[in-house]
Amino acid sequence: MPSSESMIASAKRTISLEQAAISSLLTRIDANFVKACELILACKGRVVVVGMGKSGHIGHKIAATLASTGTPAFFVHPAEASHGDMGMITRDDLVLALSNSGTTNEIITLLPLIKRLGITLISMTGNPNSPLATAAQANLDTHVTQEACPLNLAPTSSTTVTLVLGDALAIALLEARGFTPEDFAFSHPGGALGRRLLLKVEHVMHSGAELPSVPCGASLRSALLEMTQKNLGMTLILAADQTLAGIFTDGDLRRALDKGIDVREASIDDLMTPGGKTARPEMLAAEALKIMEDHKISSLPVINEHNQAIGALNMHDLLRAGVM
Repeated sequence: MPSSESMIASAKRTISLEQAAISSLLTRIDANFVKACELILACKGRVVVVGMGKSGHIGHKIAATLASTGTPAFFVHPAEASHGDMGMITRDDLVLALSNSGTTNEIITLLPLIKRLGITLISMTGNPNSPLATAAQANLDTHVTQEACPLNLAPTSSTTVTLVLGDALAIALLEARGFTPEDFAFSHPGGALGRRLLLKVEHVMHSGAELPSVPCGASLRSALLEMTQKNLGMTLILAADQTLAGIFTDGDLRRALDKGIDVREASIDDLMTPGGKTARPEMLAAEALKIMEDHKISSLPVINEHNQAIGALNMHDLLRAGVM
C-alpha cells in the first residue's frame, strides 16, 4: 500500500501537469479559433460532435454545453455513423470531430461522406498535420507535451485540454450570440436556474379568497382573526377602492404587545406599517426574493398598476417554489 504522502504527491503532480497543459492553450487561441467560431455562427443547422473513446466522452460534454448555451448541437458516435447514423447529419449541419491523434479510423472513414455532402468540418486534434486536421476548414490544436498518466499513455491532459477548449468555444459563441440568462433558463426549465429566471410573482402569490386583508378602520381583533385564518403571518389593510394602505405582520403584533396596546380596543390603522415594499405580478420571483432579503422582511404585498392589492407572498412560498 503506497503511503499517504506518495498519493498526495501523485495527485499534485497530475494537477500541475494538467494546469500546465491548459495554460499552453492560451498561445493557440488564434485565427483558427476565430474561424471556427465564424463557421459555427454561419451554420444553418446543428453542430454534430463526433469522437471515439475518451474523446467521445468529452464530445458528449462539449455537445451538451453548446446546446445549453445557444448553439444547437448533439453527439453522434462515429462507428454508429458508418452503420446508419450518418443519416442524422444534414447538409446544413457542421461536424466538430475530436481525435487526439487525428487518425482515428472511425472518423477518417466518414471524411469522404462529409466532403461529398459539402458539410463544414472543424477538428480538434493534437496533430495539426494529421489527415483529420488537414481535411478540416479549421483545426483547433489540442496538443499536449505530456499526459498526466505516468506512462504517458492514458488520455488525461489531452482530454482536459480538449474539454477546456470546448468550453472556450461555447462561451465565445454564447457571447457572440448575445445569449442572455433568460435564454439559458429556457434550456434549463427544470433546474434551479430555470425556476429563478422563469418563475414570476403571479405564479406563486396568494390571491382571491386566500389573500388576507381587512379594510381601513378595522379593529386589531378582526385583523388577527384574518391573519389566523389565512395563515400567512400578515394581513393587508385596504382602502375602499382596494388600494394598499398598509400591512400588518406578526412582527407588528409583537411590537404592539411590547408597548402594552389593548388588542381589544386598538384600531389597525394605528398599528399597521403604512405603504411599505411591494411587488408586481409580472416581476420575477427572484426579484421579489431580493427585495425581501435586502430589506429583511418576510412578506410582500402584490399590487397592480393602480396600487390595488391583488396578492401577497412570503419567504415560504419562494422556498416551496425552489427560488431560494
